[in-house]
Amino acid sequence: MSKKSYITGFPRIGEQRELKRILESFWAQKCSFNEVENVAKELKKRHWNYQKEAGIKYISSNDFSYYDTMLDTAIMLSAMPKRFSDLANETQYFSMARGNKESVAMEMTKWFNTNYHYIVPELSLEDEYRLNSEKIINEYKEAKAQGIKTKINLIGPITFLGLSKRVDRGDTYMLHSKVLPIYESLLKEIATLDDEITVQIDEPIFVKDNDPKVLSLIKPTYDALSTISESIKIIVTTYFEHSNEATRILVNTPIWGLGLDFLYGEKNKESLARIANSDKKLIAGVVDGRNIWKNDIKRTLELLEDIAKVVPKEQLFVSSSCSLLHTPFTLKYEEKMDREIKNWLSYAVEKLDEVSLISKLFFEGEESLNNHEKVVLENNTQANKHRKTSTVIHDKNVQNKVANFNKFTRDGQYEERIKIQKEILGYRELATTTIGSFPQTPEVRKARQAFKNGLISKEDYEQQMKAYIDDCVAFQEACGLDILVHGEPERNDMVEYFGEQLQGYGFSQNGWVQSYGSRCVKPPFIYGDISRPKPMTVEWMKYAQSKTEKIMKGMLTGPVTILNWSFVRDDKPRDEVSKQIAVALSDEIDDLQNAGIQIIQVDEAAFKEGYPLREADIKTYEAWAVRDFKIAVSTAKEETQIHTHMCYSEFNDIIKTIEAMDADVISIETARSGNELLKIFKQVGYKQEVGPGVYDIHSPRVPSVEEIVQQIKLLLEVLPKEQLWINPDCGLKTRKWEEVKPSLSNMVKAVQIVRSELV
Repeated sequence: MSKKSYITGFPRIGEQRELKRILESFWAQKCSFNEVENVAKELKKRHWNYQKEAGIKYISSNDFSYYDTMLDTAIMLSAMPKRFSDLANETQYFSMARGNKESVAMEMTKWFNTNYHYIVPELSLEDEYRLNSEKIINEYKEAKAQGIKTKINLIGPITFLGLSKRVDRGDTYMLHSKVLPIYESLLKEIATLDDEITVQIDEPIFVKDNDPKVLSLIKPTYDALSTISESIKIIVTTYFEHSNEATRILVNTPIWGLGLDFLYGEKNKESLARIANSDKKLIAGVVDGRNIWKNDIKRTLELLEDIAKVVPKEQLFVSSSCSLLHTPFTLKYEEKMDREIKNWLSYAVEKLDEVSLISKLFFEGEESLNNHEKVVLENNTQANKHRKTSTVIHDKNVQNKVANFNKFTRDGQYEERIKIQKEILGYRELATTTIGSFPQTPEVRKARQAFKNGLISKEDYEQQMKAYIDDCVAFQEACGLDILVHGEPERNDMVEYFGEQLQGYGFSQNGWVQSYGSRCVKPPFIYGDISRPKPMTVEWMKYAQSKTEKIMKGMLTGPVTILNWSFVRDDKPRDEVSKQIAVALSDEIDDLQNAGIQIIQVDEAAFKEGYPLREADIKTYEAWAVRDFKIAVSTAKEETQIHTHMCYSEFNDIIKTIEAMDADVISIETARSGNELLKIFKQVGYKQEVGPGVYDIHSPRVPSVEEIVQQIKLLLEVLPKEQLWINPDCGLKTRKWEEVKPSLSNMVKAVQIVRSELV
């Protein structure tokens, strides 16, 4: 074991999604919560042992969660919304996250610029907080009983406040004086656990452009927390960007150490001299916690040596750049992956070995390695060398096509296009539709898996998928929806499905990553130049359209979302990869409209997710992200209506960028936030049509007709009926038919009521 190896955090879903399965069994009332707890205990034990066996010194407790660590922190503070106050224990916890029959769930949004979602705490000035330390203390004791002394991970008070919302519309930071004493009480309790204990306090909010008011909270906070007990060593950790402004302050507090990301926050190097002149330990994040490529150990050692030219080695530790929560669990189950490509990859368990080996090399030298470690190092060198020259990566034809592509916008101005579209398409005001997907039933998943495994023929598989499409179309027609979708039964995931048909993409069997709660995604990875060998959706859409006289909406995932929801190659700039995807999609859109598909939705659910965390970098991102959406739809004729969809976004700061994308219709998630997000569209005089979500699809509850009527009326207070579409918040893939059918039927009935009142 290297005494200077450090892991910021570890995945919690389980190497084969054990936590997901037991949670969903519990929610379906097929098991008790005691069974959930037993699975959780086994997972934590296994995860701690993985790290111990890899030689990691600093292993975390309290990085495990049944749903989300921000939600856990709200529970620790007893900061629960009043609508859940009468519920007990796990019922309260999961109702806050998922809602129940009586109450809507708390809002959910993206964790910085990742695809992980956190539950947004709801706070108010009248809150009275009290400490609930049970989970934190018990988890530390669990690990200790296994012979593992952990560091305790906490979400920091400033980040907690910065990522929360005030339901009474005030400033969350005004609650600092109420929250800080709870953290002080918590640390006093932690101090009783051992003679010496390390507490990692995550403050990723420090990597954003914070105003002086926020920065002014840092010193009093960490002066107070660092002097609670001499037995506690506090490490303040940031990731995803640099935190130089905060570091400048933190080095003048009594904290023990700083965790900084030197891969995504390269500018953290500017703080090295300040750290060197203090007594602070530097936990250097040099092994990528967000991507899956095998670490280039020699290159990483060079980075560490550069850091050590300023900060003495005795102050340094080797760490992951952030929690490994954002990477798949282990390569162990990747039995079908091409060996050449698999040799370039590293998941969470493999990254443990990388951190351990790099730490040993850096602090003890190559002569300290045993024979096995020397072989691992040599294999690492050869794998990285081979990846740079492999012929499966570089495609001159793709490079030339993209370089010579010169159509950067579609024909016609919006005002002209929408007149043509409305005349041809003939849809009514408050037109009803869905975002695209319908429930992925066990039968659909089983058939798709059987086809992938060669257990059923292509003909049998397609027959089953078409039967599902038939049912989807029949239900939508009976329900009374205006614009239909085919339900996407053939699609395992909105990115993976397209990646499977694009050259330059790779796939995993078990590369699952937690998105929120029990929801896991299996991102594909881009290893080479991207091209589209053949049409990807045309035959499915032609079939679906043949089953109805109504308009069938074509469904594509946009280039920026495909990029942001993939593990992207690290040997080419992201904007160049995005442009390759956009050019490929432009061919697909042309094929779809030529096949008679009149409305095409190009989802950019992850558009906002890719935004840089620092304002100085935003314009560059927006420029190429808008460019590539417009390239993708550039082949669309004036009469082809282009829709897009965006998830969980604060639109105030990007509304002009959305306008520049020039989609004819945009649908957005707003159900958990009322019509607040929509007001910016009115304020800027947004011309295009908008489909705000009228009910939350992330909750199993079925909204009533009256509830949706009220929601539509709230929308009409902001935008005129001529500009509004009515749809759910997002796709319905994760819901069950017994939830979907009454919800959509109620939505259509609500629209009929509102239409009759508007006559």
